[in-house]
Amino acid sequence: MTQLQIGPHVVQPPVVLAPMAGITNAPFRTLCREFSGGKGLFVSEMITTRALVERNEKTMQLIRFDDTERPRSMQLYGVDPVTVGKAVRMIVDEDLADHIDLNFGCPVPKVTRKGGGSALPFKRPLLRAILNEAVSNAGALPVTMKMRKGINDEHLTYLDAGRIAVEEGVTAVALHGRTAAQHYGGTADWDAIARLKEHVPEIPVLGNGDIWSADDALRMMRETGCDGVVVGRGCLGRPWLFGDLVAGFEGTDGYATPPLREVATVMRRHAELLGEWIGDETRGVIDFRKHVAWYLKGFSVGSEMRRKLAISSSLAEMDAHLSELDLDQAWPEGADGPRGRTSGNGRVVLPDGWLKDPYDCSGLSADAELDTSGG
Repeated sequence: MTQLQIGPHVVQPPVVLAPMAGITNAPFRTLCREFSGGKGLFVSEMITTRALVERNEKTMQLIRFDDTERPRSMQLYGVDPVTVGKAVRMIVDEDLADHIDLNFGCPVPKVTRKGGGSALPFKRPLLRAILNEAVSNAGALPVTMKMRKGINDEHLTYLDAGRIAVEEGVTAVALHGRTAAQHYGGTADWDAIARLKEHVPEIPVLGNGDIWSADDALRMMRETGCDGVVVGRGCLGRPWLFGDLVAGFEGTDGYATPPLREVATVMRRHAELLGEWIGDETRGVIDFRKHVAWYLKGFSVGSEMRRKLAISSSLAEMDAHLSELDLDQAWPEGADGPRGRTSGNGRVVLPDGWLKDPYDCSGLSADAELDTSGG
């Protein structure tokens, strides 16, 4: 079994939960950690630096970690070097986290059209300035970054960005093997992960993209030589995947194939944890609705019952609907595989003239720092 070193933190096995907006909140991280036996690294939802510095109420809730979370890993998103530096200094001074990750992978049009997210690494000086401010203000806290290959196949940035990261003292880099233009469509380019590893041998490189099972993670590491894997959409409705990943890396038998009865128990616990975290049962159940289809993928559950579960507003209502399922169903063959967003785009919306000069950083708007994530 391999281990990953992120500053002073040993991550063994070398498995990281990818930050996903509206998904990787404290309740979901709790479930994933429970299945992994506490092994791995579990990153928070993306936190905008401006909202953090301004102590936005919603943001302050998102940065709350469970007492059992160690190391506490927080992902930041920002476009202004000064604000990023202030946010990192706030995290250090107030002991809010043990590890900081920076998001340069968001392909959402309302972000890229302002020059943020996966559009930003094209502007090399701006990327360097943000990394410099983050690292110089982080003190002993390790700073890592997550990015995509580039804007499109004609404007790849990941090798330059990796070299800048090394030069600015970033501890590790994670690469999603897709461009912004691909969004989540097509197949992740694992060869790019291998090329990045060869290009920046000084620091750990983590691979991300199309890891739907523990075997996929092991295969990615064999084929690319990367130092760890970042798992995003593969764990949607499958928090037990982290138990499989531990088993795979430790060479033990027994990947999870839970019958519907066990899946229903996890669904119920997930909704309950959300209610406790939010402080309102109804809001917790409503927040859980987006997870229903992911958990039930592959099982024989009619469209009407799926609809009922997806509009539940209380735990009692959920319990009643779950009890009507054929809970003795075995784990269905083919239940793994793509979940979440799978569409491509083919086009990236950018500020006017953005691609004319990678060293001209004018045109970036503060509006690029929106409360959204992905990557």
